[in-house]
Amino acid sequence: MKVVVSQEMERICPEFVGACVEAEVINTPYNEALWKEIETLGAQWRQELTTESLKEITSIAATRRVYKACGKDPSRYRPASEALIRRVLQGKELYQRDTLVDLVNLASMAFGYSIGGFDADKFVGDTLTLGIGREGEPYEGIGRGMINIQGLPVYRDAEGGVGTPTSDHERTKMSLETKHLLILINGYDGNRQRVCENAEYLQDLLRKYAQSDGGTYHIYM
Repeated sequence: MKVVVSQEMERICPEFVGACVEAEVINTPYNEALWKEIETLGAQWRQELTTESLKEITSIAATRRVYKACGKDPSRYRPASEALIRRVLQGKELYQRDTLVDLVNLASMAFGYSIGGFDADKFVGDTLTLGIGREGEPYEGIGRGMINIQGLPVYRDAEGGVGTPTSDHERTKMSLETKHLLILINGYDGNRQRVCENAEYLQDLLRKYAQSDGGTYHIYM
């Protein structure tokens, strides 16, 4: 899959660095060892962060800045990474979905980048383009119904929007039947090294928990 950054996004965030991980996987409803990792990281964040200081994590702070530059309130439409960590800090349990969703959430919490996980066989066309949501653009967020993505960063395939840092689209969501996984890491802070580390961390999780060889990844910017 080719991933490109539109000129409108380049103007908003010229330092953007993304990573695209593709892998063949086998999904499962639940993995106990994975959840122990999630719980361990949650305990670590509760010791080190507050709901205010988490906004200062560079990856989260940069995403919030881009939201504001695009015209969106990041406190109303929270980036997924911030929302996940905030939930842990508030003492709430994370929603357990399935192994692929859970490991993507873990990787997002570990590095603070908003990460989209998709069933690659559901895309239309061979290119994803990162742009900015338009007024009235239809978008059905996973488990959220129709949401207003005007002013949100959004990936589009040939049919329309598939992913934002707040919510991915129902049309291309992962399921227990997903075999061809595509993951997008959004580095609005421009830290190529950290984005690569996050991609490699994801590959390790796929090897451990998704019966995968880890697949491959490439950087786009």
